[in-house]
Amino acid sequence: MTPSGPTSRYAGLDLLASSVLLLGLEGEVRYANPAAENLLELSLKSLQRAPLFELFTNGSELAALCAQALAHQYADLRQDLSLQRSGREPLHVITSVSALGEGELLLELRENVQQLKLDREERILDQSQANKELIRNLAHEIKNPLGGIRGAAQLLELELPPHHLADLSEYTQVIIKEADRLQTLVDRLLAPHRKPHIVGDVNIHEVCERVRSLILAEFPSGLTIRRDYDASIPEFRGDMEQLIQVVLNIAHNAAQALAKRIAAGDAEIVLRTRVARQVTLAKVRYGLALDLHIIDNGPGIAPEIRDRIFYPLVSGREGGSGLGLTLAQTFVQQHLGVIECESRPGLTDFRILLPLP
Repeated sequence: MTPSGPTSRYAGLDLLASSVLLLGLEGEVRYANPAAENLLELSLKSLQRAPLFELFTNGSELAALCAQALAHQYADLRQDLSLQRSGREPLHVITSVSALGEGELLLELRENVQQLKLDREERILDQSQANKELIRNLAHEIKNPLGGIRGAAQLLELELPPHHLADLSEYTQVIIKEADRLQTLVDRLLAPHRKPHIVGDVNIHEVCERVRSLILAEFPSGLTIRRDYDASIPEFRGDMEQLIQVVLNIAHNAAQALAKRIAAGDAEIVLRTRVARQVTLAKVRYGLALDLHIIDNGPGIAPEIRDRIFYPLVSGREGGSGLGLTLAQTFVQQHLGVIECESRPGLTDFRILLPLP
């Protein structure tokens, strides 16, 4: 197969899930399959306007790899690259280059899923840390004037003339009650950072069973909570009350999202535990990790908030505080773990990874 042949010769490459390009000596693109167009976010016509290497600010790395393949006629030369693009996210790819003869190259690009996962976890950790600082600072800035407002309203009520007390005290009570409501909200925002981390031996299945009984007590009919446990998971050191709160917050959100299915009688939540091996959490490699899934068959998380569900005060439910998942993420991170979510209509899967001894 040569790049000078008709397009029909590449029909087989069009069906590949991996990105494949045929390049000339100077990096000019002679062919790109649909997967490559999707990955690079450019059509074949756009890709043919300039050498491929010019798409990236560090394109010289890719050019050097191609030149090396040409010079030594490697059957398959592989390398992990992070291709930087102006104004866009970098492409973390596993690059495979093959020399086809006559100065032509077959270039295959596959996204480096592990690197993407690490980058996503790093962004989540950075965002979580920024959220913590913002919450602390904002909460303290709100608390001080709140006390003054409440105290002033109480003093004002004491100074009201007796003949106007019944009419005007209604307004001072509104001020006092709203100040108390905001104080409660601020206390809930600060709660994860105030509670001591009480460490003991934790059996994750005890945690799951406790949560299961609490949810079923609140939703006694129309909801099934299915267990899918790996009994071989060892105990580990952690704060049992915090972990119960984590699983309860997620499972309770799921149960509330399943309202229509509960009414129909086919709502289901699955509590699944497994052992994951050779897991990297927050840039640290662990031989074993707890892999806990909380899965529901509800409507899924709205796309517009899917990337922000762990942010404080973001809620997809009418009347929700938007603090349950923020609290869950904070407690999981205090256990050196990570929490992830995948959601689509009919299936929402919260995955918690915690290091095991």
